[in-house]
Amino acid sequence: MIANLVQLAAEHAEEQNPLIPPGPELLVGAIAFAIVFFFFWKKLLPNINKVLEERREAIEGGIEKAEAAQTEAQSVLEQYKAQLAEARHEAARLRQEAQEQGAQLIAEMRAEGQRQREEIVAAGHAQIEADRKAAAQSLRQDVGQLATDLAGKLVGESLEDHARQSRTIDRFLDELEEKAEAAR
Repeated sequence: MIANLVQLAAEHAEEQNPLIPPGPELLVGAIAFAIVFFFFWKKLLPNINKVLEERREAIEGGIEKAEAAQTEAQSVLEQYKAQLAEARHEAARLRQEAQEQGAQLIAEMRAEGQRQREEIVAAGHAQIEADRKAAAQSLRQDVGQLATDLAGKLVGESLEDHARQSRTIDRFLDELEEKAEAAR
């Protein structure tokens, strides 16, 4: 009987498909798979999901930060352009003021130069007039003295009386001046 059993087992073993494992191995394999699946499902899958969620949040946060930074950069650019336009306007205004002040300063300096020139010319005319009067007075005295000396030599007597001499000289010179003015 044992021989029959062995023979029957051998026949039965030959008939079995090599791709399908025997029942006990299949059971042990299913239990091992369930243990590994349970371990992955409880321990590894939450950690993997957590890491993927963090990565997704980091990417989305990075995009939001980039958009915020771009918005802020645009705002700063607009402020910069506004400040640049204001600075250019202020520079143009200052340049205009400087030109106006320069023109005003030039006009004031010209007026001051004109005033000083007129003062110098007036002082020169006054000095010339004073020098002319002094020269005329000196000439009058010299001419009077010479005329008196000459008249004294012609008449033959001395005309040393100063009061009479002065009146005669003044009258003579006044007549000469009247003739000179009439000739002009």
